[in-house]
Amino acid sequence: MSISQSRISELEELCRRFRIDVLTGIHAAQSGHPGGSLSVCEIVTLLYQERMNVSAQRPDDPDRDRFVLSKGHAAPMLYRNLIEKGFLPADSMNTLRQTGSLLQGHPTLHTPGIDMPAGPLGIGLSAAQGMAIGLKMNGSPARVYAVLGDGELQEGCVWEAATSAPKFELDNLCAIVDMNHVQLDGTTDEVMPQRDLAAKWRAFGWNVIECPGHDIAALDAAFDAAEAAKGVPTVILADTIKGKGVSFMEGQAGWHGKAIDDESFKKAIEELGGAD
Repeated sequence: MSISQSRISELEELCRRFRIDVLTGIHAAQSGHPGGSLSVCEIVTLLYQERMNVSAQRPDDPDRDRFVLSKGHAAPMLYRNLIEKGFLPADSMNTLRQTGSLLQGHPTLHTPGIDMPAGPLGIGLSAAQGMAIGLKMNGSPARVYAVLGDGELQEGCVWEAATSAPKFELDNLCAIVDMNHVQLDGTTDEVMPQRDLAAKWRAFGWNVIECPGHDIAALDAAFDAAEAAKGVPTVILADTIKGKGVSFMEGQAGWHGKAIDDESFKKAIEELGGAD
């Protein structure tokens, strides 16, 4: 493990604060996707605050790592990480989803630090693959990370990209599946059972790593293993909980794209230790 326990504790505290800030922004906007934003918290935070080579002082560095949030509705957690890295003003979350704001409902290229817009599910892995190919052609050491939802894997274009990435030996590409087991209107098993996803990705030629998606040490070890894999792309199947951290949101499809009422917001913030 390349990360210290003290740093893990710092990142865990960041995740707690980020969850509070994300819910505060969504509550103020009375619009957004709290469930999916909370489930990707540790994944996105570990990448941005610890592992990825990105800098607000060098936003166009050709050798920067790239990040694609294919499940674009989880944008609030990405925005909060960009704020922490200095790409956006500290008070930006107050403008979430407002007309003219840099923080729209899904990422756009108008927002500093965003390399790929999102919205239509399924396109992110193909875009990330294109980036990875370009970086290899340019001899860049940069890596590309793409976060997908498990419900998103029902999109056929995901598997077109999954077929071709091993052909091009894209060992600079890492896909992370946020396996929170819930999508828009039910569980993934109810909507469209996907059965053995690890076996599917292996059959397509990928290096497959399974790990708990809220365990920072386990995620860090998974990213180490992904970097060590040569000649093949890696997919990390991160087992997560939709709405993680808020008891009444956890595992519930009803918090996909739902405004947070005042009473629910107060209870959520109290559970996260953010109450006065």
